[in-house]
Amino acid sequence: MADNKLFIVILLSLYDTTSCYRIEPGTMAGIIAADLVLTVIIVIVTYLCASSRRQRRENADKVYMNVRANCKI
Repeated sequence: MADNKLFIVILLSLYDTTSCYRIEPGTMAGIIAADLVLTVIIVIVTYLCASSRRQRRENADKVYMNVRANCKI
């Protein structure tokens, strides 16, 4: 009889899902949407910073080339 009880306890513990954390579909959709928005914001900020840095470099090259051209005259 004790073996049957132990077997039943083992079976119940295998199928026990009370320890699992359930996430509602709306919550999961919110997490995914927030992740996508945050990713897009990071990409836009990175692009703007890189464009600004590139533009400053190009402007500095133009000034440098103008100074060299003026010195040759």
